[in-house]
Amino acid sequence: MSFARARKLIDAAHAGDPKKTADGRPAELVYADRMEAWVVRAAAEPTDLLRLAARCQHLERWLVPRATFPEGKAGYLKWRQSLYKKQADRARELLLQAGVSAADADAAATWVSKTAMKTNPGTQALEDAACLVFLENEIGDFAAQHTEYPREKFVEIIRKTWKKMSPRGQDLAKTIPLPPAIGALVTEAITGA
Repeated sequence: MSFARARKLIDAAHAGDPKKTADGRPAELVYADRMEAWVVRAAAEPTDLLRLAARCQHLERWLVPRATFPEGKAGYLKWRQSLYKKQADRARELLLQAGVSAADADAAATWVSKTAMKTNPGTQALEDAACLVFLENEIGDFAAQHTEYPREKFVEIIRKTWKKMSPRGQDLAKTIPLPPAIGALVTEAITGA
């Protein structure tokens, strides 16, 4: 498999993200780096293919803005489902273009599409990594954007995130240093306090 070629194609796709981080890098490229770093720790066997799939977690997500779907929970869930398929199809396309076998490209697409979570180790490793990125890098901004949410809603969001993770992912999450206010919410969510 041409890991380097596939990685280059995936990262070139990420480079098109119009949203930039504070250091000027495309936001989805930064996200891909974070996903890969966590999947290496979360997976029992972090193969090159799994690392590539982790980099595809939000592949070209900006092309399907949330606003293109109806408001509310049903619209949000439809948006997420459409992203899973689109990102998986694009991941398969780029991996095949890089010379990855059809079987490996299909496996990576399965993981990216969130198929068979809890039963497929690759899918679960990607989900663990996504939850860990959220807890380490995104939960503070998420809370700041949703100040209208009552405490109970934040606790429920964290509880749902926790349930998506494997025991290994949960153990890794406990190692993340969190601001005290967020840490208190996490503790409440996972202990049922």
